[in-house]
Amino acid sequence: MKTLPKIALGTWSWGTGIAGGDTVFGNHLTGDQMTELFAAGMKAGLYLWDTAPVYGMGSSETALGNAMRRFPREDILVSTKFTPQIAEESAKQPVEGMLESSLTRLGVEDIDIYWIHNPHDVEKWTPGLIPLLQDGRVKRVGVSNHNLAQLQRADEILGQAGFAVSAVQNHYSLLYRSSEYAGILDYCRENEITFFSYMVLEQGALGGRYDVSHPMPAGSSRAETYNKSLPQLEKLTRAMSEIASQRAASVAQIAIAWAVSKGTVPIIGATRIKHIEDAAGALNIALSADEMAMLERLADEAGVDTRGAWEERMDKTA
Repeated sequence: MKTLPKIALGTWSWGTGIAGGDTVFGNHLTGDQMTELFAAGMKAGLYLWDTAPVYGMGSSETALGNAMRRFPREDILVSTKFTPQIAEESAKQPVEGMLESSLTRLGVEDIDIYWIHNPHDVEKWTPGLIPLLQDGRVKRVGVSNHNLAQLQRADEILGQAGFAVSAVQNHYSLLYRSSEYAGILDYCRENEITFFSYMVLEQGALGGRYDVSHPMPAGSSRAETYNKSLPQLEKLTRAMSEIASQRAASVAQIAIAWAVSKGTVPIIGATRIKHIEDAAGALNIALSADEMAMLERLADEAGVDTRGAWEERMDKTA
């Protein structure tokens, strides 16, 4: 398997319909635009692409599969998920069944990282990953939105068959550091597990494009979530803008550089070429310890809770 890049690209916003990009993000990407975005990501050396069957109920995987076909499979790392809430409970092997549907939509024979999307029932679903690892249809497995105890239990279950959790994918940003407070980042470092951070830009709230005078698109679910909090974020985003200007960088790059500096692999949603350019350029930015501390202090002072409706809190004190 290819070495993991320091940044992955996400395609949650490529889907349509329920839980898709048009509903969540308020964007409407065409097939040509997604193909162009994929090519730009590959050119930038960002060859790990993350999706899930629940993103647009299959439309994100289908779109990603269409874009991938112009490139050699061995040049690409593909990450998708098993989502318990949409599993066919009546099926003999629900995990395998969902994987097979993903393979068909993506047009591939195997998945580089396959995730249990959330800890709906660790004991029930984790064992379903084992035969997929054994026959090679899945190269590595990870868990997403799991707390520390659930992560450790999944690792134990896999360990009984000689496998292990290779990756964790949780919501992690300047505004939401629950996985850090819970000790999950430390556990990952101690056990050589890669921590993938999603929503690093908080769906654009930390990207420098939106503020009180320029709110998110009306009618999207992210507008309902974030627009009311934009006044509280002004001090933080202003500080990020000042740091960015000193480096001839963008605000988004500062948020991404922070996540990289924390030892995580950010998953950056790609709906514009600039998003990919920002992601690649962020790898050249090194924030000082004082800058990191200041940004974290201002984020804490903002007092904005961006936990998603699908998430349980990770930290022990909550």
